[in-house]
Amino acid sequence: MRPKRRNRLIIIVFLFAGAGISVALVLVALNENLNVFYPPDQVVGGGAPVDTQIRAGGMVLDGSVARRADGLDVAFVLTDYQGAEFTVYYRGILPDLFREGQGILVQGQLGSDGVFQASQVLAKHDENYMPPELAGMSPDKRTARNLLNYDR
Repeated sequence: MRPKRRNRLIIIVFLFAGAGISVALVLVALNENLNVFYPPDQVVGGGAPVDTQIRAGGMVLDGSVARRADGLDVAFVLTDYQGAEFTVYYRGILPDLFREGQGILVQGQLGSDGVFQASQVLAKHDENYMPPELAGMSPDKRTARNLLNYDR
């Protein structure tokens, strides 16, 4: 092989290797920052990964909000009004639009005990807005449920 041709081949191989490494690094970075949304039926049914940063959404069940008197801890139940409910614990200041019967999105980790430890709570900002995943949740199927013995 001629030296000029060999040098071109080496340059092309290095360019392809560099492009491949760049694409691999971008894909790894995107995969680490991916937050998948899970509705209540998937969280309760075991479809959501445990001890992994995820987003879950649903409606705050009427009568389920329990606040600690001595801190910023709050617990509430998210539901889809079709039988799937899970408890969320959050430490911090809730959004102004947070209330019972409200559609919200929580970000955090689902524990092995089925309790969701939220690091962030987001409430919808407009009465007309409803995420497509939550659009089928009917508020006329609400049931009251209280969180008793809240000691976190």
